[in-house]
Amino acid sequence: MAIKKNGFIPSSAPEELKNVLKAVASEWGDKIQDIEEFHVIPLKGAMTNEVFQINWPTIHDDLHQKVLVRIYGEGVELFFNRDDEIRTFECMSKHGQGPRLLGRFPDGRIEEFIHARTLSAADLRDPEISALIAAKLREFHNLDMPGPKDVLLWKRLRTWLGHAKKFCSPKDAKDFCLNVLGDEINVLEKELAKDYQEIGFCHNDLQYGNIMMDEETRAITLIDYEYASYNPVAYDLANHFCEMAANYHTETPHLLDYRIYPDMEERQRFICAYLRSSGNEHSDAEVEQLLIDAEKYTLANHLFWGLWGVISGHVNKIDFDYLEYARQRFQQYWLSKPLLLGS
Repeated sequence: MAIKKNGFIPSSAPEELKNVLKAVASEWGDKIQDIEEFHVIPLKGAMTNEVFQINWPTIHDDLHQKVLVRIYGEGVELFFNRDDEIRTFECMSKHGQGPRLLGRFPDGRIEEFIHARTLSAADLRDPEISALIAAKLREFHNLDMPGPKDVLLWKRLRTWLGHAKKFCSPKDAKDFCLNVLGDEINVLEKELAKDYQEIGFCHNDLQYGNIMMDEETRAITLIDYEYASYNPVAYDLANHFCEMAANYHTETPHLLDYRIYPDMEERQRFICAYLRSSGNEHSDAEVEQLLIDAEKYTLANHLFWGLWGVISGHVNKIDFDYLEYARQRFQQYWLSKPLLLGS
């Protein structure tokens, strides 16, 4: 594929990528004579794409420019429309919410390199950082994005279930209970979709690797909008809480630990910070209702990422045990459903 993990762009890299990189360098006044001047650093933690930091010497030899190159994962067109995602990316950039799009090539794109620290799993448990994330998420939800503002969650779940059934063997389909998930999705939509719930533009993948923080200003930037869409904001909160059970930078990044799922106090603190950040007064009843709704939406979240794992396990070549990840998400669904829905 385009970039190999040997520190430099090899001669086998596609000409389109090389040309776009040279064009970006040229726009910044740098003259790249030799393709080997591009130094490549693989970035870990991505599970849909491969991501690399690329540096090159500037006209002032003691300085280096940096960009981020994203190589699209295989089969991603099953999850989202890439053209829609690019439009979201560009719109987010115009809103000042994320990196600028610097260039595109057939298998990926080049983005502005954000000079900020990507958060770690431990950072999500820091009350101060968590409050900053909550405020940024509220700002994100309030964005007025182009296109329909309809909830996408239920349609996406049904579409992904169809894809998963096509890929799975009869044995795997039985093991993952795919034959009954259509009914489960119907039940969840009936139980969870309420008229009073706020609909906002949701990130839908707010794991720590998609959150960056400027160490000096403490400004938070949310990145990677591939799964972003309009959804109930309670669902986005649920997704973030579920991600606290994960650490993608271990020897076993696919393993989840629900013993460290945030407790009631931690979730309540996040929701209070989330509501408070809008500058409006909120009642204890509002906090309690959003807390209840978010906890119930973890069920939809388990199905969402369980189906994602099943499909990814059949189409994506990234070194990650997608099927075991899916098994854990489905297992958590079945364990949690009686507690959250009472049946």
